[in-house]
Amino acid sequence: MQGIIFDIKRFAVNDGPGIRTTVFFKGCPLECYWCHNPEGIRKCSVNIVKTVKLDGKTFRQNEVAGKVVTVKELMEIIRQDRIFMDESGGGVTFSGGEPTFQADFLLALLKTCRNEGIHTVVDTNGYAPEKVFKNIMPYVNIFLYDLKHLDPEKHLEGTGVSNDLILNNLKFLIKNGKSINIRIPVVPDFNFNSKDISAMLKLLNSYRESIDQINLLPYHTLAKNKYKRFGMKSSMNGSITGMKIKDLKDTKALFEERGFIVKVGG
Repeated sequence: MQGIIFDIKRFAVNDGPGIRTTVFFKGCPLECYWCHNPEGIRKCSVNIVKTVKLDGKTFRQNEVAGKVVTVKELMEIIRQDRIFMDESGGGVTFSGGEPTFQADFLLALLKTCRNEGIHTVVDTNGYAPEKVFKNIMPYVNIFLYDLKHLDPEKHLEGTGVSNDLILNNLKFLIKNGKSINIRIPVVPDFNFNSKDISAMLKLLNSYRESIDQINLLPYHTLAKNKYKRFGMKSSMNGSITGMKIKDLKDTKALFEERGFIVKVGG
């Protein structure tokens, strides 16, 4: 069984409990205009040119974003950090891109991790057939579940897809008693206003007993150079400045008043 990934982050501490190895799958069915991992959108490999300046000279080196790996090869890498995972209550997190976009590869990895007693987290935007979540659900300890907007037209405008499937899959996971952390990317001029925050509060309050934590993820501009490196056009065009943690102080308080555990950032 093979899949394609574009990065592996070892000793991660913001992608679930404990110290984790985070694997970034290539390919995503959404095209969020604020995406901070543009190299993960296309499932195929992407050729990039890395520029390095040294002693007044510019050196350019061709690189490829995207590597085909087998389950066996990837598990060998994951096992290297097993001692840190076990000591810290960590494990492996499958992120992206969108990991459910490579459903069979993801399922094979999850089953292998379960057989070896490795804690698993899946970071997902929820846009996949329900049967995908039904298949992987028994092997996932925690879902990090993205909610970007509740208005279907705004969601379509910002991500390229409707939010119906995403909201239905969230209900499905909650109905089946899965452990869920909600992640909300907070983007100025998209969902950072009283109307949209109130709508999100209303929905999540109805699921309050089923949600472990809410992460408010402030928009940042760190991916600006990535678009240049990969020869991709950014829809942001520098029109929106990055947010700071303090910008979400009041929003964080609103969720906490409803009894949620809230963290700003990953």
